[in-house]
Amino acid sequence: MTKGNEPEADNDTPVPNGEGPISERMQAILDKGSVLFAEKGYDATSMRDIAAAAGVSKALLYHHFASKDEIYARVSFYATHNLYSFVEERIPSDGSAEVKLRAFMRAAATFFAEHRSAWIAASNAFWSDPDRHRLEARIARRRAFEQSLRGIIQEGIDAGQFGVTDPAMAGRLILSGINWMNRWFDPEKGMTAEEIVDQYADIVLNGMIRR
Repeated sequence: MTKGNEPEADNDTPVPNGEGPISERMQAILDKGSVLFAEKGYDATSMRDIAAAAGVSKALLYHHFASKDEIYARVSFYATHNLYSFVEERIPSDGSAEVKLRAFMRAAATFFAEHRSAWIAASNAFWSDPDRHRLEARIARRRAFEQSLRGIIQEGIDAGQFGVTDPAMAGRLILSGINWMNRWFDPEKGMTAEEIVDQYADIVLNGMIRR
């Protein structure tokens, strides 16, 4: 039975900890939720806000998601899980370390540009997640992501391409630059996210001192 023009609830079942398959309708709700979390913050966003933004009743919202916490869990899960797979798929296996590093950085920037709200929402509340299991899972995924970058840097060191001696330090510098973009990047002004990280890569690889 429907309410007004609102479609009937389907058979999607909420999955704990933000994992599991989702329908197109659930994804649309998550997209609206990620925008609100990014703009207002987790604490200031209510289920009523999300329902209104998504154009659904609170009853239908609660059919899909048990709580605001579950919506945030799904937003943060897909923002990290999908980022890592998105980047890995775009790193050429037969390229040089420099080519791989640029591909890594550009892919991360592309994902950021395409999923900016989810990235910001997940980043803003990364360490404040009350669910310890969920937080530890995200930390583990982030550690694997960082390790992938460090592996590329170490490959460049071993090949004599890179002069750095600490791949962990270099990796943190690169990821900090990309992650900090959510504080100032405006997609309506200036360069694209990809163009920005291309310049980051030039600075990292070539340095700032004229030789």
